[in-house]
Amino acid sequence: MGGIEPQSRWQASTFMAAGSSSFSDFLAAAAPELLPGGASARFAGAGLNGTGLSGVVPAGGGGAGQELPHGTTIVAAVCDGGVVMAGDRRATAGNMISQRDIEKVLRSDEFSCVGIAGVAGIGLEVVRLFQVELEHYEKLEGRSLSLEGKVNRLAGLIRGNLGAAMQGLVAVPIFAGYDEETELGRIFSYDVTGGCYEEQRFASIGSGSVFARGALKKLYRDGMSSEDVVLACMQALYDAADDDSATGGPDLTRQIYPVVAIVTADGFQRLTDADAGRYAQAVVTERMRIPDGPSAPMEQIKP
Repeated sequence: MGGIEPQSRWQASTFMAAGSSSFSDFLAAAAPELLPGGASARFAGAGLNGTGLSGVVPAGGGGAGQELPHGTTIVAAVCDGGVVMAGDRRATAGNMISQRDIEKVLRSDEFSCVGIAGVAGIGLEVVRLFQVELEHYEKLEGRSLSLEGKVNRLAGLIRGNLGAAMQGLVAVPIFAGYDEETELGRIFSYDVTGGCYEEQRFASIGSGSVFARGALKKLYRDGMSSEDVVLACMQALYDAADDDSATGGPDLTRQIYPVVAIVTADGFQRLTDADAGRYAQAVVTERMRIPDGPSAPMEQIKP
């Protein structure tokens, strides 16, 4: 090898040492500067369980997060045999549109997906680390984590960003997946402390979430097919964009449509832009006729 000495941290002992199946734990011990925000982690003190994950992002000033690109609205809903997640494509920095085609709904592994809202850079770094965590575990253990295990791993990564979140650099995910044990779709939301909450039927996060959730409340029915749930999620995102300036609606001129993922027993599937465009076009066409969208049927109530 021409007398080149390997760096001490990459010597065989580093890889052969006993440890957990967590990739972030290994990286924190071998090369903490390679963690997201690793440069700040060296100055941030102890992190989550000693892993240094409190430095997921550099700590900024009190209002620094306001001017960084933010992801906005994500919706998720259980369908017959799985779960659907959809997100708009807009990222905003203050009152400006910073990106029109950001992807905020991502595959985490074969049977799960994750969407992010808040500071986009932080959220995307956490998701990338989460993806590696799941792949690393599967390679070491010869099997994938249970859905509950995935939920807990993601909670730990979010908790590691608590210091930065308290200074305004907030990123929170929504996680959904197909539970192979119960053969059902399940949805989980988080807060900035890593607190995890299982949602029933449907959920939403982001600045337009209150409007999207209101739309889903009137449109969602138990046992809906994946196609019907995709359409309901599209309607919900349209309603969110109608009332929230940070949420982007379907952009027919640029052919930019929401990202839609479906997770079932067959695995993760992301709708192509062409397929998502057909759903979006159907919603826009209907809104030309009924601007406020479909209304829920009223049940006959007798006193």
